[in-house]
Amino acid sequence: MTRQPSLLPLRATLVLVLSLLTAILAGGLSYLADQSLPAAVLIGGGAAGGALALFDKIIDRQM
Repeated sequence: MTRQPSLLPLRATLVLVLSLLTAILAGGLSYLADQSLPAAVLIGGGAAGGALALFDKIIDRQM
Protein backbone atom coordinates (compact mmCIF):
# COMPACT_ATOMS: atom_id res chain seq x y z
CA MET A 1 0.00 0.00 0.00
CA THR A 2 1.58 3.26 -1.12
CA ARG A 3 1.18 6.47 0.78
CA GLN A 4 -0.36 9.33 -1.17
CA PRO A 5 1.50 12.64 -1.08
CA SER A 6 -0.10 15.34 1.03
CA LEU A 7 -1.87 18.23 -0.66
CA LEU A 8 0.02 20.85 1.38
CA PRO A 9 3.25 20.59 3.33
CA LEU A 10 2.99 20.69 7.11
CA ARG A 11 4.49 24.19 7.37
CA ALA A 12 2.05 25.69 4.86
CA THR A 13 -0.89 24.05 6.60
CA LEU A 14 0.24 25.35 9.99
CA VAL A 15 0.74 28.90 8.70
CA LEU A 16 -2.70 28.94 7.03
CA VAL A 17 -4.51 27.48 10.05
CA LEU A 18 -2.90 29.94 12.45
CA SER A 19 -3.80 32.82 10.12
CA LEU A 20 -7.38 31.62 9.91
CA LEU A 21 -7.64 31.37 13.70
CA THR A 22 -6.24 34.89 14.04
CA ALA A 23 -8.80 36.21 11.54
CA ILE A 24 -11.69 34.50 13.33
CA LEU A 25 -10.62 35.83 16.72
CA ALA A 26 -10.01 39.38 15.48
CA GLY A 27 -13.28 39.46 13.53
CA GLY A 28 -15.24 37.96 16.40
CA LEU A 29 -13.87 40.42 18.94
CA SER A 30 -14.51 43.29 16.55
CA TYR A 31 -18.11 42.16 16.04
CA LEU A 32 -18.67 41.86 19.78
CA ALA A 33 -17.35 45.37 20.30
CA ASP A 34 -19.14 47.15 17.45
CA GLN A 35 -21.99 44.89 16.25
CA SER A 36 -21.07 45.66 12.62
CA LEU A 37 -20.61 42.58 10.45
CA PRO A 38 -18.97 44.34 7.46
CA ALA A 39 -16.42 46.01 9.73
CA ALA A 40 -15.72 42.70 11.49
CA VAL A 41 -15.11 40.96 8.14
CA LEU A 42 -12.71 43.71 7.04
CA ILE A 43 -10.84 43.62 10.33
CA GLY A 44 -10.64 39.83 10.23
CA GLY A 45 -9.31 39.94 6.67
CA GLY A 46 -6.68 42.47 7.60
CA ALA A 47 -5.66 40.43 10.60
CA ALA A 48 -5.39 37.31 8.43
CA GLY A 49 -3.06 39.07 6.01
CA GLY A 50 -0.85 40.37 8.78
CA ALA A 51 -0.82 37.03 10.57
CA LEU A 52 0.06 35.21 7.35
CA ALA A 53 3.10 37.42 6.86
CA LEU A 54 4.10 37.11 10.52
CA PHE A 55 3.74 33.33 10.78
CA ASP A 56 5.52 32.88 7.45
CA LYS A 57 8.53 34.71 8.88
CA ILE A 58 8.63 33.10 12.33
CA ILE A 59 7.85 29.46 11.57
CA ASP A 60 11.03 27.66 10.61
CA ARG A 61 11.30 26.52 6.98
CA GLN A 62 13.08 23.35 8.10
CA MET A 63 9.82 21.71 9.24
